[in-house]
Amino acid sequence: MLYPLPAVMVSCQRPGEKPNLITVAWAGTVCSDPAMVSISVRPERYSHDIIKETGEFVINLTTKDLVRATDYCGVRSGRDVDKFKEMKLTPLQSEKVSPPGVEESPVCIECKVKEAIPLGSHTMFLAEVVSVSVDEKYFNEKGKFELNKTDLVAYSHGTYHLLGKEIGSFGYSVRKPNKRKGKAKGSR
Repeated sequence: MLYPLPAVMVSCQRPGEKPNLITVAWAGTVCSDPAMVSISVRPERYSHDIIKETGEFVINLTTKDLVRATDYCGVRSGRDVDKFKEMKLTPLQSEKVSPPGVEESPVCIECKVKEAIPLGSHTMFLAEVVSVSVDEKYFNEKGKFELNKTDLVAYSHGTYHLLGKEIGSFGYSVRKPNKRKGKAKGSR
């Protein structure tokens, strides 16, 4: 019941084979130093053995424009179809791992598996983040990355959702109010 979850496409690839994509909703940050993430994948999924054998994958954040591809990559098997080709996605050469990222994704997080933990229905892959690529079009004129303007997608109980309106920022509940100089017109 920990919803919503990020809906991400994870790319993986065996040497000499076509790259594959799997949609994962069970993904998250587990450590900041070193930067580490986890994804959980069912053992019967085609991508499971690829990730287990190669020890590498790329987490590709998804957006409103990628939601159809995200869904498709979650319901079709890479055993049967070339998901990059079918969804007209562009493989993006990774810097430090073999599988490509997805060029249409605003953020591609390259990962190397440190541990695979069988937990029952899923195997959790704990991985170190070894490189991150960010689409330059999401930087503002001051050079700040504006991830929240990418129309990121979340998944909740079988449906995809756009992330909504900002309602606060980290630490806003304890910030001191700005002091005004003098009295404002009409104040008591």
